[in-house]
Amino acid sequence: MPSISRRTYPSDGGSINGEESKSLTPKHVEGKDGPVQLKRRLTLWNGVAIIVGTVIGSGAFVSPAGVLKETGGAPGPALVVWAVSGILSAAGAICYAELGTCLTGDQGGSGAGAGGDYAYIRAAFGPLPAFLRLWVALLIIRPTTQAVVALTFANYAAKPFFGTCEPPEEAIRLLAAICLCLLTAVNCISVRWAMRIQVVFTAAKVAALVVIIVAGVIYILMGGESHLNGSFDVPQDFGSICLALFSGLFAFGGWNYLNFVTEELQDPH
Repeated sequence: MPSISRRTYPSDGGSINGEESKSLTPKHVEGKDGPVQLKRRLTLWNGVAIIVGTVIGSGAFVSPAGVLKETGGAPGPALVVWAVSGILSAAGAICYAELGTCLTGDQGGSGAGAGGDYAYIRAAFGPLPAFLRLWVALLIIRPTTQAVVALTFANYAAKPFFGTCEPPEEAIRLLAAICLCLLTAVNCISVRWAMRIQVVFTAAKVAALVVIIVAGVIYILMGGESHLNGSFDVPQDFGSICLALFSGLFAFGGWNYLNFVTEELQDPH
């Protein structure tokens, strides 16, 4: 019988026939002009919109009630919890800012670049921990987080149409699902349009927070100070303080999201 030669696909761009099998995955994907990289289309303001828009998410509107409840309704301990949560989140954000400027994907195609947590864990600990972290994020962390954000948005968006009645759960879930599918499609089709939508929603959330703050200040100036009595009654249950801190940290979540698109920033530094 005639012998059948084994065909291989080397990664070095040489002959496809050889004696030994080689990996089908090249070490660096090369294009006509060098390594293939993401296009740098995002500006400084786009990056600011991503950070502000993700930090001021559903947690900013949902968590305050949980923090105040777990601290026994006392504003003083609640403010301390918010301050501690902010300091911890700021420390994490500074660390990620350093990582984002050190590993930008510019080192001849060998830098971490885009990928956020996955890229940094892979660079520090190898592919297996990074692989596990990526799939945990894909199957558990990101879907649940986006579900909370979508349900919160749908709840607030539906309430004006039902007056004093509570919106039906089916309507809230349907609206949340539509929002998730629509925004996912926009992100898949065009980065530019995704950023425009991000800027619009970020401006809307900042405006909503400004209205809430101004309304609260006006209410206090008009004599609404009765709820400030016993402001620093510290709760005795340590577990309640931990739950309050968890709610505060959830509200500040999102400071690491910009690192997922570092390679698309025009000037990461």
